[in-house]
Amino acid sequence: MFYSPVITNAEAVAKSDKLHLFNYVEDPKQIELKTYESRGGYKGWKKVLSSMDSNAVIDTVKQSGLRGRGGAGFPTGMKWGFVPKDSPKPRYLCCNADESEPGTCKDRVLLERDPHQVIEGMAIGSFAIKCHTMFLYIRGEFNHAIDIVEKAVEDAYARGHLGKNIYGSGYDLECIVHTGGGAYICGEETALLNSLEGERAMSRIRPPFPAVEGLYACPTIVNNVESLAAVVHIINKGPQWYKTFGTEKSAGSKLVSLSGHVKRPGNYEIELGFSLKDFIYDPEYGAGILDDKKLKGVIPGGASTPFLTPDMVDTPLDYESMAAVGSMLGSGAVIVFHEETCIIWVIYKLIHFFRHESCGKCTPCREGTGWLEKMVLKIMQGQGEPGDVEKIEDVCANILGRTICPLGDAAVMPIQSAIKHWRDEWQYAIDNGKTKYKNDFAFR
Repeated sequence: MFYSPVITNAEAVAKSDKLHLFNYVEDPKQIELKTYESRGGYKGWKKVLSSMDSNAVIDTVKQSGLRGRGGAGFPTGMKWGFVPKDSPKPRYLCCNADESEPGTCKDRVLLERDPHQVIEGMAIGSFAIKCHTMFLYIRGEFNHAIDIVEKAVEDAYARGHLGKNIYGSGYDLECIVHTGGGAYICGEETALLNSLEGERAMSRIRPPFPAVEGLYACPTIVNNVESLAAVVHIINKGPQWYKTFGTEKSAGSKLVSLSGHVKRPGNYEIELGFSLKDFIYDPEYGAGILDDKKLKGVIPGGASTPFLTPDMVDTPLDYESMAAVGSMLGSGAVIVFHEETCIIWVIYKLIHFFRHESCGKCTPCREGTGWLEKMVLKIMQGQGEPGDVEKIEDVCANILGRTICPLGDAAVMPIQSAIKHWRDEWQYAIDNGKTKYKNDFAFR
């Protein structure tokens, strides 16, 4: 089910100066080039090629305060500025559309419902780093999105938005759509680059960083779908307009996927700084907990972020506020659990996923996630023994910060927070030989 409280057709024009990425995604014709152009599409791309140089584009994005929407939250303009000015090598831009974080499905909406917005943002980003070949790396299971994106790229070429001597400017830009193999690790930028090169998707040791030595050992920038789509509006309306939304350090809007035990799950566009509590309970958003039960916990930024308890949800959804309460905004996937949820079952599902998706390069992650899955399963089956929780904590501590990429950290942070906030539930399972709340283990 798809909900968006900000973009019913009647409200689209009125709110187009506010929340913008989802303005037209409910219109089935938005995927068509002529419709996109009729609403100002590719105007920003033409502006860049006709009246701006690459430094001006980078400075504009820096001034906007746009931060990467893929999870890390690193300033986009600053990232572009890391590309060496004097490198004789080709430069590449890669759009990371390998959306694979459990609970996250907002990039998919942009790809399926407004693909030209993403392509235009990629083109502007490519110009900023003086790139002439850009790649859209898309998750292999997104069959519908792949078909739509490939058609959109074909139409953009036919219309002259891509290709040789674009708009007579002398600037050439090629776009290649590459489908991934469906691995979670490909969402990590260096593993994505290895996959693009035809290698096994494993993270690279850094330095060198991709901006200096990325795809084919050339300067490369990897940006998230949502980040690049936002660039279009920043170029069109200016960085000061963009900074009027959000907070001082977390500017703009954010696409957020809401799932779990809420009455209105779906994808929403909010201003950064919007209250998580309101997001869950407001009738225009989550509309409260399913079956009117009490809230037990929330994962605020995707499966790899620490849990929040009910007394912590009255917190703004922005990078700094989430960090202040011990979690992260991450990719913007809010997963809600009601009071009767078995937290051990939730952790088992999460660690099973991360163990399966580990690329196997780093020993702590490769071996440790397997050990954690076995220990959590043992407790969930009612076979836990005194000291098991402490053993889990010890293994987590020996994974955290000891892997090349963040997958190891992502696997253990939810476990650590679940033990911290609901230790009594873990102890109950060990003392009584069964979990306190029902889980669907018998039916898995």
